[in-house]
Parts: sequence; C-alpha cells; structure tokens
Amino acid sequence: MLYSSNLFETAIREQVDIGIEEAYSIIFVVDVQSGINPMDVEILKMLRNSGKTFFLVVNKVDKQSQEITATEFYQLGIDKYYDVSATMGRNIGDFLDILTENFPKNEDEEIDDRLKISIVGRPNVGKSSLSNALLGYDRSIVTDIPGTTRDSIDSILKYYGKEIILIDTAGLRKKKKVKENIEYFSNIRSLKAIGECDVAVIMLDAQFGLEKQDQTILDEAIRWRKGIVLAVNKWDLVEKETNTAKEMSAQINKSLGSAAYVPIIYISALTKQRIFKLIDICLEIEEGRKKKISTNVLNETLLPEIYKTPPPSTKTGKEVKIKYIIQVGSNYPVFVFFTNYPKYVPSNYVKFLENTIRKKFGFHGVPITLSFKEK
Repeated sequence: MLYSSNLFETAIREQVDIGIEEAYSIIFVVDVQSGINPMDVEILKMLRNSGKTFFLVVNKVDKQSQEITATEFYQLGIDKYYDVSATMGRNIGDFLDILTENFPKNEDEEIDDRLKISIVGRPNVGKSSLSNALLGYDRSIVTDIPGTTRDSIDSILKYYGKEIILIDTAGLRKKKKVKENIEYFSNIRSLKAIGECDVAVIMLDAQFGLEKQDQTILDEAIRWRKGIVLAVNKWDLVEKETNTAKEMSAQINKSLGSAAYVPIIYISALTKQRIFKLIDICLEIEEGRKKKISTNVLNETLLPEIYKTPPPSTKTGKEVKIKYIIQVGSNYPVFVFFTNYPKYVPSNYVKFLENTIRKKFGFHGVPITLSFKEK
C-alpha cells in the first residue's frame, strides 16, 4: 500500500499529540544535517500551544566544527537549543543534567502492591465493555484515583476484599484517528498500559482469533515480563459445536509457538460470561510471578532431569555440565544455571529447561528468564 506525504504528516501530528498529552517534559529532536523543514515548524507550534516545557535538541552535531551549522535553528524563534550527537555521546551528559534538574523527587512515594491489570487489544475488540462489565457488577465497589504516572484515571475494582487496579486505556477512543494508522496509535496506548501493569489481559475477537497486532502486543508483554492471559471476547456470537473452544485454542496455541504457556479464556463482556473467572486467572498469574522456589527444591527436582537429558557437547567435543540452579529476581522469575560452558548451551536446550521448569512448578501465564553463568 502506498501512503501520501500528507498521510505521513498527519500521522506524525497524531503521534506528537499523544506524546504531548502524556508527557511532563518534552525533548524535540531535529537534524542538523537536514536543517529546518516545514514539519519542524508545525511540531514547534504544537509544542508552544501545549504550554508544556520542551527542550530543542539539535542532533548529529558530531564535532565542534558543526556547531556553527546548528545556529540555523535560531530561526525557529527559540531562545536556547542543545547541540548533541546521540551516536558519539557528545554533550549528552550535560543535557541530561539540565533535563533532570527540575524532576520531582519521589523519596516519600509509597509502594503500591495492589494487582494492576491492563486490558489491551485491537480497536473495537471490547476493552471498554469488559471494564464497564467488571466495574458495574454489584459485587464491586468502584472509586476513582488519580493516575500516578499520567493524566488519565484508573479504576479500583474491589473483588472479594482485594483491591485491584484496572489501568485505563479507554482514552484511545477519545483520540482523533487517521484511518490508515488506527492500529499504530492503538499500539502506542497498549504498550504504555503494558509497561504499567502486573498482568496484561490481551483481548481477542472470537471472530478473528489471534492477529498480527495481537501478536505485537503479546511480544511486548513478554519483553516486559508481565503476566499474560488471552481473553477471547464476543464468545456469545460464535456458533458452537462440541469442540469449538478446543479447536480454537489449538489454532491460537499454534500461532503462539513458544508462548503456548499463556492461558486462554473465552468470555463475553456483553453477557458477563466468565469475566470474573478472568479476574481469578489474573490473580493466579500474579501469584506465579511472585512464586519463589527454594534452591534445594530446584536442584533436587531439575538436576535429575538434566542428568537424564544433558546438554549436547560443544563442536570441539567438550562436555557441557550444569552444576546447580538458583532463582533470583523480585518482580518476575529468573533462574540462573551455573555451568562450565555457559556460551555453549544451545537455544533448543534452553527451551527444554524452560519447559521442564513449567512442567514441575507451573508458572502458567508467566514469562520466565533463564540465565547461564560460568562455574
């Protein structure tokens, strides 16, 4: 598909709009080699109209002799700019000192240990309907609290005595959209919500299953090591036979590949079918993220499996031996394997170890990290 320059400019404005809305302070980066272009002028107008603090950074000033070229940007009517080279690291430290000198101090900020759930997914998949269904149920007590890292409002779901924070992503539907870029801006919101949550509920449309954008969101949740559950919504609209759910799960798991540990639940936000079972699963997943396996239990359980199926030898014939295992990490499970040749543990054997850990200890819906150190 071909895109016009006007479409790209509109998309850039849309991205700037989102960035301005969600930021406390803004870095506006321009290119000394390209000089001033019309889009720079447009973005500068948007920044000025926002009333927020921003810093004009002239990038690619790799050496002192290029500083004179950067003075062109005074034509934008700014009082101060910062010439840097991101590649060379030139003036980056000095700029960071200036950027952070007025950042608010957070020494007295209390740790919030309530479960934070973000409901993410493609546009029109039913995210808002699910939030409303959860918060409108008579077992729930709903209040509003100001977001700690953004201007939007999160909601509190009181569920059997537990307070659960539902991270608000409904702001997406209030944004003006560029038709060809709606998926892109949906992802911006979703990725931000994933970064702030403990468990990500990735909603799928039962009529379409797991699509490319869903996979992008899933990959990001795995990268952040968040708890994950796939909620297939609009299940009430699907004509069902005996094995309909089983067949769809098999199809989704095939697409998930190495992420087949992610649980799948079939829900209807409209009829409230299984929506609180979904919350139960999220609570179980968060317990898994916090689960600690003692060193003794780890080694007594895993080493016999490793001895039965040892790592393959190196190309030079050296035998790779795993001596012992420990679990580290406070926010998500990290397992450290001590071995004589950590660089020679192949990826397929790493996957075998991960599968063995999951088989023995669970971690359903929980991405885990395996690290190898020399011993």
